[in-house]
Amino acid sequence: MSFTVIPVPGPGAEDVVVATHGPDQGCVFTGTEDGAIFRISPDGGRVERVAHTGGRPLGIEFAPDGRLLVCDALKGLLWVDPAAGAVEPITDQVGGTAMRFCNNAAIASDGTIWWSDSSTKYGITQWKDDFVQHTRTGRLLRRDPDGTVTTVLDGLAFANGVALSAAEDYVCVAETGARTVARHWLTGPNKGMRDRLCSDLPGYPDNIARGSDGLIWISIASPTDPLVERLHTSPLRLRKLVTKIPEALQPKPKQTVRAVAYDDKGRRVHDIDVTPGEHGTSYHMVTGVREHEGRLWVGSLHEPAIACLDLSAIPRATV
Repeated sequence: MSFTVIPVPGPGAEDVVVATHGPDQGCVFTGTEDGAIFRISPDGGRVERVAHTGGRPLGIEFAPDGRLLVCDALKGLLWVDPAAGAVEPITDQVGGTAMRFCNNAAIASDGTIWWSDSSTKYGITQWKDDFVQHTRTGRLLRRDPDGTVTTVLDGLAFANGVALSAAEDYVCVAETGARTVARHWLTGPNKGMRDRLCSDLPGYPDNIARGSDGLIWISIASPTDPLVERLHTSPLRLRKLVTKIPEALQPKPKQTVRAVAYDDKGRRVHDIDVTPGEHGTSYHMVTGVREHEGRLWVGSLHEPAIACLDLSAIPRATV
C-alpha cells in the first residue's frame, strides 16, 4: 500500500479537501491549529499558505465558485478566497447564541449549507470534557440560501463530520461519542425521518465526506476504548470527575490510521487500516478524509502533515 506523508508548516492539519475545478483543480487544502489555510499541489511538492482565519479552522469544503467553506471552531462559518486570501464571516450564531464548537460541513447544489456544532457546553480546547462526559448536546444545522439557520437534529453525541449523498436525498452526521453516523432524509418516502447510515463503528468517527466514488468515507480517529465505553454509561458525577484528573491519567486516543467507506445502503465497502510505524512513518490520528479519483487524502488533528494513500491496489471488502 502506497502511503505518502506531506508535511505542512503548521500543527494539526485536521481536515482535507480536493479542488474539483478551476485554477486550483487537483490541489488539496487544509487548515492548521495556528489559523492558517494551506494549498498543497497535487503531487505534494508545493505547499503554500493562502489565508489565515484568525481562529482554528477544522472542516473545509470546496465551493462551486472556487472559494472554501471553513468551519472555524472559534470564528464560526467562514468563506475563504484562496486566490485573494480574503476571509468573510457567514455566521457564528444560532438563534442569537454564539456557537461553541463549529466543526464540519457540506454544501448542497442549491447553496444550502449543512454543518455540525459539536457541543453547546464545551469548545475545542475542552473537547475531551464533552467527549468523556457524553453531554449529547451536539447539533446538525442548516443554513438556507436566504440566510435562515435551522437546527435539524439535536441531542447528538459529539456531532462531527457532515456529508450529503450523491443524490442529495439524505444528509448524514457522525456522532463521535456514539460511534455511529446518523442520517436525516431530505426526499422520498422517508423525508424528515432519522435513521443510521451505520453504527457500531470500529472506533470513534471524526470528519466524513462523500468521495468521487459516491461512497461516504469516515475517518476513525481512535479505536474503541473499553474505558471510555464504560464511562459513557457511568453516572455523570463520575464522568465529570474523570475530566478533572491530571491530563496524563485521562483516557487518550490510541494510535491508528484508519478510514472506512459505506454505500447508500449502509454496506461497508472499504476498511483501510494502516498500522502506525508501517511505511516508515508514525503518522496517526486521522480526523479528516477525502477520496478523489482513486486516492485517499487524510488529515490529522495531531500531525503537522497530511497524507495520501493509493486505493488502486486495495480490494473492496463489502460486509
